[in-house]
Amino acid sequence: MALLLGLFGFWTGMVLAGSNYPGGYDWLYTTISSLVYPERNPGGFLWARGGMGLCGACGLYWTAWAVRNRTQGAVLQAVGICTLGFGYLCMMCCALLPDIPRGHDALALGAFVSLCVGAALISFELIGRRAQQRRLARVRWALAGIVAGLAFAPVLFAAFTQAYVSRALPTLPWVNPAWRARGIPVYLSFAFWEWMPCAVLSLYLAMLSGAVVTRR
Repeated sequence: MALLLGLFGFWTGMVLAGSNYPGGYDWLYTTISSLVYPERNPGGFLWARGGMGLCGACGLYWTAWAVRNRTQGAVLQAVGICTLGFGYLCMMCCALLPDIPRGHDALALGAFVSLCVGAALISFELIGRRAQQRRLARVRWALAGIVAGLAFAPVLFAAFTQAYVSRALPTLPWVNPAWRARGIPVYLSFAFWEWMPCAVLSLYLAMLSGAVVTRR
């Protein structure tokens, strides 16, 4: 329940922060960080910080419990749980310490990458183990790899699109709602590729919350 509570808090906080954003928040062309800074979102930044903080705290609670109750001998699961814990710690720091110069960017990157890697590792181990139990040994690693890869795919797409924008459109300013008026495709927007991992990870974590730990 802790992970589900954290996810509910995160999305509730973000929706309320977006609803109070000056001039209206563009979910496809405005970055998540714009919701967190008081100078950009004076009426809603506390909602965003509160949602991130609650999600991070619930995630840390769950990972601490999961480490103690994890499947014995499941190395990838253990590494994945610890990686998730680091990601949730970075998320909490983003909420509590958003004004550190360049610190927010590093913490946000650490949170995204760690949560994606952690979810991928846990999914890989979980799918592989369940496929083996159902006598699908020949395809278990392929199935596990596909499911795990989907968890990390949005981060890779974000990196690829930003590399393309930097190379092909070097004079283009940082993503903002003006991109919409200029007809810039949404799939090139870094803001879009920020929200996509949030949605994918939310789905993964909701499924993993009740399926990860089985003491043996």
